[in-house]
Amino acid sequence: MALPDPSSFSVRHTLRTIHLWIGVALCIPLGMLGITGAILVFDDELEALFVPAPPRTPAVGEAKPIAEIIAAARKAAPQGLNPSFYRAPEKAGDLAVVRLAPGGRGGAPGAGGLQLRIDPVSLEVVERKDPMATTMRWIFRLHANLLLSGRDGREVIGWLGVAMLALGCSGLVIWWPRPAQWRSAFGIRRGAKGIVLLRDLHAMTGIWNLLVFLVVSFSGVYLAFPQSLGDATRALFGGRDLRASAQTMKVEPVRGQRQMDVDAAVALARASSLDAKLMSIFLPMRPDQPMRIGLVRGAADGAPFITVFVDPWKSAVIETRDPRDFNTGESIAAWQHALHAGHGLGWVWKLLVFISGIAVTLFAITGTWMWLAKRRNRRRAVPAAQPGLAE
Repeated sequence: MALPDPSSFSVRHTLRTIHLWIGVALCIPLGMLGITGAILVFDDELEALFVPAPPRTPAVGEAKPIAEIIAAARKAAPQGLNPSFYRAPEKAGDLAVVRLAPGGRGGAPGAGGLQLRIDPVSLEVVERKDPMATTMRWIFRLHANLLLSGRDGREVIGWLGVAMLALGCSGLVIWWPRPAQWRSAFGIRRGAKGIVLLRDLHAMTGIWNLLVFLVVSFSGVYLAFPQSLGDATRALFGGRDLRASAQTMKVEPVRGQRQMDVDAAVALARASSLDAKLMSIFLPMRPDQPMRIGLVRGAADGAPFITVFVDPWKSAVIETRDPRDFNTGESIAAWQHALHAGHGLGWVWKLLVFISGIAVTLFAITGTWMWLAKRRNRRRAVPAAQPGLAE
């Protein structure tokens, strides 16, 4: 049995109807996702612009050991908060970042936590803030889970991502031009105005942005449903569930023995990757957790990095995960966050992801505007065609 021709009227009409009602019904949440996603692509730059760090003169000299920086953060923090995360300065003169969380929590920032920025030479605390109270964190939570707690918000966002994939694929079929129309299909026709101008702008933005739009939408769905899509990816391409195994990895505390020094753990981790530099450390919040050390080659631009798990009781490396050793399935999983956030592929990709977010908002505006304009035109046409109805 032959498949229907995508260019046929019935297929186009069905897809156009689906495309229309998904877009109209979800125009507000999709527009919100687009604009918040575009903002988050440049979150660091925007925060530095609108909330600049306090003026300071960097101290001159050798940076102190990491253990001393973390100890200074612990001393400056309220009682009950324990260091959970350390981010190394990228270059000389930069500040180190230490996050602290209530005892027993993981390294992710949460309610009741504190983030300190510390001069690694003088150990002066330059800035302190609640990582959950910043404007950018609020925008992130709105984009990631609609400000809801738990999995509900994330799943709603995931299904909105599925809707965006459906819009992108159906939009491609609707846009597909007839043989004589290819030249005008990629731009706005001369003299276009009204609904025709809106349609051309909608279609032109969509086709020029389609590939990036689909990649960003798919990665958003993957991040919302990592287990389901991760299982599917591993079934097709193989590989381990690196995310789940990292969360469940445990070490055995040794009675009467102190955990190894954090600087010694970093030295141990770097011994297997001499060409990499320290990026971050997730510090164990419980005795049975390993130390998780992130190393990066070159600039820390968000691409998948080397992760070294260190047993602080046995002073031994448990496992080293180097992206160069990942198979296809593991690489696909490792790249999803970077692709979605506009990281890892330089400024060109970052700008394209930003434009993609703006385009989603533009789609919502132009699509809804076209729908409203057509409804208005139809209401005007009925009395004109049937004068008796207007009496």
